[in-house]
Amino acid sequence: MAKRILVVEDNDLNRKLFCDVLRANGFEVEPVADGELALNTARAFDPDLAIMDIQLPNISGLDLIAEMSRDSQLFNVPVLAVTAYAGKGDEERIRAAGAASYLAKPVSIGPFMAAVRKLVEDVAAQPVA
Repeated sequence: MAKRILVVEDNDLNRKLFCDVLRANGFEVEPVADGELALNTARAFDPDLAIMDIQLPNISGLDLIAEMSRDSQLFNVPVLAVTAYAGKGDEERIRAAGAASYLAKPVSIGPFMAAVRKLVEDVAAQPVA
């Protein structure tokens, strides 16, 4: 069964690129353009991984990551944070919010897929509670 990945990205081109690459690598993908819809979509989709843009309109990706980590259904879903604004201290703030990994845009396909595979494999290796 294909691993399921939620892609939360407001930029249409980035969202399409991420989804196309993930589908080409055998993943089932659910794209979300609006961060305000992300949590409900995640609960319905039950992802194995969430890819989260940090700079979203209306709600910060950092806030969404923190909300996911407090949600009884989503707390164990790893998050790969992706942002164009990679300033000093950003990675620490993103990881402190609960992200499992972090990539700065522009994202190259090789490192992107390596990060995705590592996080999906890490989840698969965890014992079922």
